[in-house]
Amino acid sequence: MEQYIASATRYSGGDKLYCRCGNSGVMLPKVSLGFWQNFGAEASYDNCRTIARMAFDNGITHFDLANNYGPPPGFAEEMVGRMLKDDFHSHRDELLIATKAGYDMWQGPYGSWGSRKHLMASLDQSLKRMGLEYVDIFYIHRYDPITPLDETLQALVDIVRSGKALYIGISRWPLEALKYADTFLRMQRVPPLIFQGRLNLLDRAVQNEGVLDYCAEHGIGFISFSALAQGLLTSTYLNGIPAGSRMSREGSLKAAMLTPELQCYLNTLNAIAVERGESLATMSLAWVLAQRGVTSVLVGARTPEQFKQSLESLNSPLMLPDGLPLYPHKVFP
Repeated sequence: MEQYIASATRYSGGDKLYCRCGNSGVMLPKVSLGFWQNFGAEASYDNCRTIARMAFDNGITHFDLANNYGPPPGFAEEMVGRMLKDDFHSHRDELLIATKAGYDMWQGPYGSWGSRKHLMASLDQSLKRMGLEYVDIFYIHRYDPITPLDETLQALVDIVRSGKALYIGISRWPLEALKYADTFLRMQRVPPLIFQGRLNLLDRAVQNEGVLDYCAEHGIGFISFSALAQGLLTSTYLNGIPAGSRMSREGSLKAAMLTPELQCYLNTLNAIAVERGESLATMSLAWVLAQRGVTSVLVGARTPEQFKQSLESLNSPLMLPDGLPLYPHKVFP
C-alpha cells in the first residue's frame, strides 16, 4: 500500500464526534474501533489496514484490543503493532490504545483470570506484541470469583504507577464488585476510567442490573462492546442466515439464536429504521449512544464500507432512549 498521510480534516467533527469519559480529562470518540473478531490471522492485512486508516482519518482515535483477540490469541495486537510501525508511528500521541487481560492465553495456572502474576505477565506480552512502552487503558477483562479482589485491584494500581498503563478499565464485572473496585481504586488515587459491557437492543442487562446508572452517577465512562450484537442488528439476518456470515460459521454467534420471533423483531426494527431514512445498524448504534451514561460504542468491521456505515450513527436523528420496542426474550447467555 502507498505511504499513509493522515487526513488534515480528521478532527473537523468537533463536539459531534467526541464525548467526555466520565469525570476524567479523556475525550473518547463516540464510535471506537474494536479489534475483536475481524483482525485475526485469516484476515487480509491490507484490508484491516484500510479500515484502521479510515477510522483515524475520521477522527476515530480509540483502538480497543485484548490479549486474546485474533484468532489466534495475540494476533490482533501483533497486527496493530505492525500498523503502528507502518502508518501511525508519528501519531502515537493522538491514539488512545486499550488492551485487556483475564481470558485464557497460555497453559498452566497463571495463563488466565485475575491474579497479579497473570496481569503483570500478560501486559508485558501485549506491550511487546504492539511495540509500545505503555497502553492508555488496561482492563481487567472479566470478573474472577476466586482471586481476592484486593490482589487484582492492587495489581492494576501498580501497573499504572509503573507507567505501563495510564488508566484502568473494568470489563464485565457484576455491580457489587464494581462498587468495591471503585472504592478501592479511588482510595489508591487511581480511579477507574471506564467500564466495558455489552449493551444493545437485544441485551440490556447492564441497564437492568444498575451498572450503567452507577457509572453515570460516579463519573465512570461506559463503552459498549457488541453494540450491533455481532451483526444481528444489521440487515444481514433479516431473511435468514446467509452463506459466509458469522452465524453460518457457528462461532460465537449460534444459528439457534435466530428464532422466528427474533427474526420478526429484527424486521420490525428495520422497518422503523427505513422510516427514519437510515439502516438498521445505524439506528441500533444511535440507540446505544442515546442511553444515559454511555460514552462510546465499539464497532468492528470486515470491510471499510461496514465501518463507514457505522460512522453514520453520528449523524442519526435524535433517538429517544425508550423510543424503540423491547425484545422480551434473552438472546445472549
